[in-house]
Amino acid sequence: MRGHVRTVTGDEPIFMIRVSVHRPDLTLIDRAYTDEDGAYSVDVPAGETVTVRFDTHYSLTNADEWQPSLVTNVVSDDTVPLDRRLVAVGHFADTARGIDILAAFLVASAVEEPEYAAHAATRLTQLKQNRLFLQHIQQALLQHFTEQGNA
Repeated sequence: MRGHVRTVTGDEPIFMIRVSVHRPDLTLIDRAYTDEDGAYSVDVPAGETVTVRFDTHYSLTNADEWQPSLVTNVVSDDTVPLDRRLVAVGHFADTARGIDILAAFLVASAVEEPEYAAHAATRLTQLKQNRLFLQHIQQALLQHFTEQGNA
């Protein structure tokens, strides 16, 4: 599986985004980081149905710069690239992107280590949603990560 990660607003490549590929039970298959051109490549058995999360890593300098993104139930393939566009922290997320970001944080809440929590909380506090229901989900995720970070 391969592709590029770029900004949603300007089509610029994003360096050092962690691309994690999981089975339906969320066990990790493989992960990679994007290069200077925003390109990534992960080894995934062809034809396997996977979930792919595009996110920062808490130990990197970009840990608070980008909102995560999620693709679920995709069939892995080396012939068609899986590209993603990320929303910068502090920017408006339209309804579809807001759902995508919250879904990525939801998966992160199930698979990430406690060190992830502080950066997730920082990014969630700066997420601008336009739907009350999404704001409620955002608040629940923020509470979860805040409590995890304080534990």
